[in-house]
Amino acid sequence: MPQMIFINLPVADLDRSVAFYEAIGFTRNPMFSNEQAASMVLSDTICVMLLTHGFWATFTDRRRVDPAREAQVLLCISREDKTAVDAITRAATAAGGTADPCPVQDHGFMYGRSFADPDGHIWEPMWMSAEAVEKGPAEMSDAG
Repeated sequence: MPQMIFINLPVADLDRSVAFYEAIGFTRNPMFSNEQAASMVLSDTICVMLLTHGFWATFTDRRRVDPAREAQVLLCISREDKTAVDAITRAATAAGGTADPCPVQDHGFMYGRSFADPDGHIWEPMWMSAEAVEKGPAEMSDAG
């Protein structure tokens, strides 16, 4: 079995969050969803668990930050090309998210944007050329 990641995000309105993540290409897994949580699948190895604030509090004694005012993580996901980066950012905006809370990055060999979900969690879709992946970004920067 490949190694997987399950990202747990506290959300204020579970139904609104499920609709948002479905609108940007995630699929809800009903087997691991209920009135307190929704399992949203991005790929075979990436799942986001949307947890109501009350359910979130059962996992940790630490204070939950307000992602609309404070950033604890930036969730970066790869896309197949620049067009796909723009497409998911547009879809996020149309579904109630906020486009580009972080600066757009275009280095030629790498392109990235960002969006915040309705709760303020920041996602950074990015594309990097296959050559940059092979050679490394430092070599690509020196070549330009």
